[in-house]
Amino acid sequence: MSSRSRPPTGVPLGDSRRAADWIGYLGREIAERPWRDVLTEWWPRLLPGMYGGSTHPVIRVGHAVRTLLADDVTEPRLTELAHGLGYWAARYHPVADLAPLPGADSAAAALDAVAPIAAREGGFPDRLGRVTGLPRWAAAVTDPHEARRRLTELVRAATHRYATHGHGEETMLVHAATAPNAVLRTLPALPPGLWAPSLRAAWTASAAVTAMYAPDTPVAYTPPGTLIPEEVFERALSHGDEHVIKLTDTALDVGDEQALTAALRSIELSEPLV
Repeated sequence: MSSRSRPPTGVPLGDSRRAADWIGYLGREIAERPWRDVLTEWWPRLLPGMYGGSTHPVIRVGHAVRTLLADDVTEPRLTELAHGLGYWAARYHPVADLAPLPGADSAAAALDAVAPIAAREGGFPDRLGRVTGLPRWAAAVTDPHEARRRLTELVRAATHRYATHGHGEETMLVHAATAPNAVLRTLPALPPGLWAPSLRAAWTASAAVTAMYAPDTPVAYTPPGTLIPEEVFERALSHGDEHVIKLTDTALDVGDEQALTAALRSIELSEPLV
């Protein structure tokens, strides 16, 4: 390992007090090397700890990578990627020893099979520590293209599910869809060999959020009329809540009526900021 690829001396992953050190280090890396090379090096190192910061770090990285892949390679965009990766390194929080429980063939059925944790008090880290097992889903996938297909399926299923389960916790349940979508957005910038482990980490994140926050009983939801995607996104922007906007952005990626229904549900459930 070259000195350039070593993390800052004496700064462990997961030390949130040293976020500035991580951001500075990764900013220098990205300034000196192609951003895809830095991402490819650090993605597998950070992937096991994507559950820290309520999955916000991987979501931030996913947004940065999507912009860079659109050929908008500017200094501010590269800085945003460095901030996302540095934030992730500082908030790194793995989960371990999860029991593999009986699962299902489809992502939707596997999410339905997730058992809620018994104690619902506390914040994200406290609840995450109470997740001891998750249903098996896609654990045996090794083919990169199948991994990408499954990840797309997971994003769709988690987005659709918000429409009927978002009332359990209108903000945190957004991450069951937006975290795997951030991973999906990042795949094109990664070597195919990293796609299957990315799927497994995304499933764990989505299922764990479901276990921590999803209600015991779904509630049917009928949207107030039919809207086109642009109208739904305009409503989300007018609402102003960042989680509503992120879920709506993911719903537009999914692109079907059920996903737009979920976005409208988030607008109704969440307190507007503007």
